[in-house]
Amino acid sequence: MKHVSVLLNESINGLNIKKNGIYVDCTLGFAGHSKEILKRIDRGYLFAFDQDTLAVKMSTKTLNEIGNNFKIINTNFVNLKKSLNELNITGVDGILFDLGVSSPQLDIAERGFSYKQDAPLDMRMNQNNELDAQYVVNNYTLEELTNIFYKYGEEEYAKSIAKNIVKYRNEKEITTTFELVDIIKNSVPEKRKRKSHPAKKVFQAIRIEVNKELEVLEKALKDAIEILNPEGRICVITFHSLEDRIVKNIFKEYSTVDKKVKGLPIIPDEFKPKLKLITRKAIEPTKEEIENNNRSRSAKLRIAQKI
Repeated sequence: MKHVSVLLNESINGLNIKKNGIYVDCTLGFAGHSKEILKRIDRGYLFAFDQDTLAVKMSTKTLNEIGNNFKIINTNFVNLKKSLNELNITGVDGILFDLGVSSPQLDIAERGFSYKQDAPLDMRMNQNNELDAQYVVNNYTLEELTNIFYKYGEEEYAKSIAKNIVKYRNEKEITTTFELVDIIKNSVPEKRKRKSHPAKKVFQAIRIEVNKELEVLEKALKDAIEILNPEGRICVITFHSLEDRIVKNIFKEYSTVDKKVKGLPIIPDEFKPKLKLITRKAIEPTKEEIENNNRSRSAKLRIAQKI
């Protein structure tokens, strides 16, 4: 089960790791980034979050081979601040988010993330969650489906795909990924099929809805900025424009002086920027990385530092 971490060197360098620092990997996955952090903090400590029980099991084994100065917390990173506070951790030196679905999650057919493998419609990153892709596809209204395909998938044929899903499920419940792929293929014109896989955007949209990814990201990012120590770094790797926009906007909001006080000779502390941007423009994978790992092609890394 192989997972290649995207923008690995760039994000590890971006964290500016101190040997005795406390670091948080909000998206442990299969420990690609966590492993590299742990190697560099012989006197520090690593906290890693993941809601996926398989990832926790595999990564515990991997990290134990490097050291024991880590703790894996089996929950969604939306609980970042609360979980760390419960462990009496109120400040950390670096935080990393890698928002892609890990390769093993995509590759295990029965997880239902991939439009390239036939499997039950699932797409839950946390297998204990009640909401899954099958529920979304079979129970959301025409309007709700159109909205999520358009909003989370930026799918131009959102309405015709949603209409065909509703039509099909009136006859029979949609239970597998390939059933859904066939409906999508029959809902878009030939020219759309030539551009990229017609199911790609819809699958992305359903996955985001099932896991509430965008709401979770916004809250977690703000909490992460709050618990960073002065000069601590935050690195965020995104894989589509919706995530990148959230990160870019939050970084901008936290790195600019509040409009209300901008012209004042002395800026009160509560209105001063909390962050300094390390990357004005997002870092993207090199041509070589994209050739070696096709899944990295849409990745963007943004880095900021607490003032």
